[in-house]
Amino acid sequence: MNPAASGGRRPRIGIGGMHIESSTFSPHRAAYDDFRVTRGAELLDRYVWTRPDGDLAGRAEWVPLLHAVSLPGGPVERGTYDRIKGELIERLRRAGPLDGLVYDIHGAMSVVGLEDAEGDLTEAVREAIGPDALISAAMDLHGNVSRRLAGRLDLITAHRLAPHEDAWETRERAARKLVERLVSGRGRPHLAWVQIPVLLPGERTSTRLEPAKSLYGRLAAVEAMDGVVDAAIWVGYAWADEPRCRAAVVVTGDDPVLAVEQTRSLAREYWEMRRDFAFVGPTGGADECIAEAVASSARPFLISDSGDNPTAGGAGDLAYMLGRLLANEDLAAGRATALHPGITDPAAVAECFAAGPGATVRLSVGGGISRGTADHAAPCELTGEVVALRRDDPVGGDLAAVRHGGVTAILVSRRKPFHTLADFGELDPRGYDLVVVKIGYLEPELYALAADWRLALTPGGVDQDLARLGHRRLVRPLYPFDDEGFEVPHLEPMLL
Repeated sequence: MNPAASGGRRPRIGIGGMHIESSTFSPHRAAYDDFRVTRGAELLDRYVWTRPDGDLAGRAEWVPLLHAVSLPGGPVERGTYDRIKGELIERLRRAGPLDGLVYDIHGAMSVVGLEDAEGDLTEAVREAIGPDALISAAMDLHGNVSRRLAGRLDLITAHRLAPHEDAWETRERAARKLVERLVSGRGRPHLAWVQIPVLLPGERTSTRLEPAKSLYGRLAAVEAMDGVVDAAIWVGYAWADEPRCRAAVVVTGDDPVLAVEQTRSLAREYWEMRRDFAFVGPTGGADECIAEAVASSARPFLISDSGDNPTAGGAGDLAYMLGRLLANEDLAAGRATALHPGITDPAAVAECFAAGPGATVRLSVGGGISRGTADHAAPCELTGEVVALRRDDPVGGDLAAVRHGGVTAILVSRRKPFHTLADFGELDPRGYDLVVVKIGYLEPELYALAADWRLALTPGGVDQDLARLGHRRLVRPLYPFDDEGFEVPHLEPMLL
């Protein structure tokens, strides 16, 4: 029995973790300054359920450790990882005896020189916290769940929606399940774990569409079964080239037979429907999508520049799509208008600020991080009027908008996603015929904004056409890289 339960005291529960999604095909490297690191009261304020008026506040003593979160990008520099890991472990050791840990991670972090970063981090966390404390992990469903990772956890859950409208609910579920186990003294449940030889991009596994909608919709019913604690499915992370990258299912429960049975059922269903997963919207090449958008009467018409999506790990500096917009005669002549935000180029932004509003600038845009890596990473020559400037955006730094014909490009000095209307500042996307955003599936505000949309299969570090990336270290066979002649895999769960 847990000492907190037997002694009648509130359990002491730490909070910490490291959260980033890393494309090994991106030339970007995540440095320490890319992370927002929180500690102490600031970390407690990050969560609703730790606050004095939260319904879990009185049931546990919350001990803030360290949490580091970054916009997705390329692999984390080894020195940065070691620094954050070292501080987290030191704070764990200094915290004194802990009964548990809410472990807030993503699951798709890659680190230069490591093969399974979350596995490495979790081994160190387990050693520091000791064998008797319970670790409850909250993860992104696009993470990878290796045996090395899962075997050192006691509870594990993941988002059930993509887009992740339930991200904070997932973290609260991880905390709530942990408190319940510690207060009741029931200890560690059984974890039934299995990986599935399928690796699909998130844009083909959105829970807005079938079959993911129904598959993920089953999880609440499985969780409600007597003897089950939680059920989770991970689609894996398609833009890392590591052996652990593949789908997985974990069901935790006090009834090991039922946990195995439900894990097996979910895994087999996932395997059987692997060919039914489709892209979340109509797809096409860049020029095809632009032509369809210009010809359409639907306004605004949104296009995802999906291959350079910074919220999936793209470098965010590719001007490939800008070049294709400028090559369209209707857009270049101003007969149609397009807004394309989020190209990372601090030097071009500085030139715009030096020139000032209303000035004509001649810029070589993009490719600062990616230049020389591929033909599509070449900069784009842009001559136009500076139509807007904004200093000190909390994410993007300095922003500059330049207009040529009907095309307005928003340049940023730091990688920045554009997911909400507020992200666009004074340039209201509702006033343009086309809005071309570096994103995959549309986040909720953009989804509501779009009169119609296309997912452009553009090149980049998070290319949706996985075969173009050149994976070499995945465990094969693996769908969709292998299909014909693929034998039915052995999907027998393992109790950890």
